Amino acid sequence: MRQDDDALKISCVILTMGNRIPELGRAVESALNQDDGDVEVVIVGNGADVPELPVSVPPGSSASIKTVRLERNTGIPAGRNRGVEECSGDVVLFLDDDGWYGQRDIVSHLRERFSTEHDLAVVSFRVMDPDGGAGQRRHVPRLRAGDPERSSPVTTFLGGACAIRRSAFLQVGGLPERFFYAHEETDLAWRLLGEGYRIEYDAQTVMYHPQVPPTRHADFYRLNARNRVWLARRNLPWPLAVLYLLNWIILTLVRERSGAALRAWFSGFREGLRESAGERRPMGWKTAWRMLRLGRPPIV
Repeated sequence: MRQDDDALKISCVILTMGNRIPELGRAVESALNQDDGDVEVVIVGNGADVPELPVSVPPGSSASIKTVRLERNTGIPAGRNRGVEECSGDVVLFLDDDGWYGQRDIVSHLRERFSTEHDLAVVSFRVMDPDGGAGQRRHVPRLRAGDPERSSPVTTFLGGACAIRRSAFLQVGGLPERFFYAHEETDLAWRLLGEGYRIEYDAQTVMYHPQVPPTRHADFYRLNARNRVWLARRNLPWPLAVLYLLNWIILTLVRERSGAALRAWFSGFREGLRESAGERRPMGWKTAWRMLRLGRPPIV
């Protein structure tokens, strides 16, 4: 069904390496088949050709599919930034190419929220295991993650399962491209909070995604540590930055038992101290206090 002319336009950016063709088709189809959706789908081939897909725009819909090929794998934040550049939507959904939307009314629900809640910058979706598993704790972006069916304000979000107000995204400069992978969403979230925006975990918006460990990425430990250092250097007042990094050193030593993983993590930590973190824009103490009141102070 065609949306009203004055309704918010919705875009959906999907990154792909071109190696998950059936999964990518399923992801695109779940975005195109939203009720009252007319979603503009932008597929970004991150250093790879976007494969031909047996997917088409539903009859009578104003939805569209656009493809962009990047010459090399520029990383997740740069790829998503390029996708946003190619969008025309007021609200941009980021969807992993191996995920898909669990309901057909997600876009109408989001359009209503973003239309009426003008300080809302990001909605983080509930991620569910398609095989019926309990899900992963990291998919609920708050410290008290025991009840994934409870919606709440949060201080970060899931990069591949979210919706973002495009004007707010551009206002704070988008995702930090030098991060390549890991913590780029938190960098963006902290800057949005500093501008007075809200971020919400909305359990009503469901995305399905297979349960896969983040450690499957070869550079997980190194990039995780490096980017934590950059996150602190870019965004935190120095006293909080020191506390944040000391806290994560302790947590890593307590949690991690693999010597190889610890060596990679501390190698990344040193890299984060040595190399440029990019522009430093430390949050105000008012923002830090707000995060504390939201249940996640910027030291953990």
